[in-house]
Amino acid sequence: MPFAKLTIKTEAGKQIKALYNPEKYSVTKGVQYAEIGIPGLNEPVLQFIRGQNEKVTLELFFDTTEQGMVDNVKDVRTLTVDVYSLMRVDTKSHAPPRFTIEWGAGKSLLGQGAVGSPLCVLESMTEEFSLFAPTGEPLRAKLTLTIREASTVKLEFQNTPRESPDRTRIVHSVRGQRITDIAWLEYGDATQWRPIAEASGIENPRFLDPGTTVKVPGLPKGGR
Repeated sequence: MPFAKLTIKTEAGKQIKALYNPEKYSVTKGVQYAEIGIPGLNEPVLQFIRGQNEKVTLELFFDTTEQGMVDNVKDVRTLTVDVYSLMRVDTKSHAPPRFTIEWGAGKSLLGQGAVGSPLCVLESMTEEFSLFAPTGEPLRAKLTLTIREASTVKLEFQNTPRESPDRTRIVHSVRGQRITDIAWLEYGDATQWRPIAEASGIENPRFLDPGTTVKVPGLPKGGR
């Protein structure tokens, strides 16, 4: 049974297969919290702000010595150029191409091995050459890649539940935050700020002092 090759698939349909599968890879995921300092408390209150993109870091190896090191020399950059092209700006989209990265049975390296890989972008690439032909062409290369999840707004709304809260929640505002911002975070709709202002007794919704206690009531059906 042949080994499954790690494969990068661009939105345009181009496929890039690894010459050798990576020995290992690491996945990084984080979320952002704000510290709310409340007078009289021993420690600040943490308020969730937003999630952060998942990242994968891995190394890919390319080698052309099978073609020969003196005769029939093949520059290894003819193989790595496809990966490098993932950071070049596309003339139509005016941005580098997005792609999926899979390894075995269509399983993604992101999303804890979920089937159906999320869209990604190549955030950085380091190319290290370690073997050269007598004429100077590099024959062996190691690519260190940082790949970052790059979902669209449409996909995020499809994948992230935006149900209205069933009961009133208490949050604390951060510096520069408005009620419309809280409505967006809690309801997914910035225009639904009035129920929050009324429940919290806030007369001027444009300004909130940091640490203001804000009540977020549940919305009635059809209120979104």
